[in-house]
Amino acid sequence: MAAALVAAVIVLVLFVMPAEYGIDPTGVGGALGLTAIAAPGLAPIPPPQGDTLAPVALGPIALYPGQYKFDAREIVLGPYEYVEFKYHLAEGATMLFAWAASGAVMHDFHGDREGAPPDAAQSYDAAARRQADGSFTAPFTGIHGWYWENPGGEDVTISLHTAGFYSTGYQFNSDRTRETHEVRALDAIPSDN
Repeated sequence: MAAALVAAVIVLVLFVMPAEYGIDPTGVGGALGLTAIAAPGLAPIPPPQGDTLAPVALGPIALYPGQYKFDAREIVLGPYEYVEFKYHLAEGATMLFAWAASGAVMHDFHGDREGAPPDAAQSYDAAARRQADGSFTAPFTGIHGWYWENPGGEDVTISLHTAGFYSTGYQFNSDRTRETHEVRALDAIPSDN
């Protein structure tokens, strides 16, 4: 019985997780080409049109050629579902963030360099946590954000709030669909007069 359980865990980690979810902790799935199966048919994210929001440094000040943006949303994950939510940032662009989950989630904050293959993501933070508040400065131009997976049998709601110099939000769902989300400029916030 124990041998069967160990064999099942080995098969899960080496083959199922890379092929189904693109999660490859050992690197075997990538070597065998299994991680490419996790998201078939999705074209790479094209860079946004218009100005890139790369900062111009003037000593301790960074000036941006575009508007400061903000975004707020709730994402509900059913049992064993996952989602990735990322924003397009130019190298050096900054984003503030706060997120909280109503239950336990597996989480990885990572980035995909523009033009790089999907399996070349760079992980920044994969610690076990149910919430995080912080800031992020993009080390390269590309899409940067979170992978959240619900490992349990109950729905989990994730509340995400961001602000910064990004252009577009992208959501990658566990059913292998992708959504593009427009983000808002500060003039969308009503002011008290």
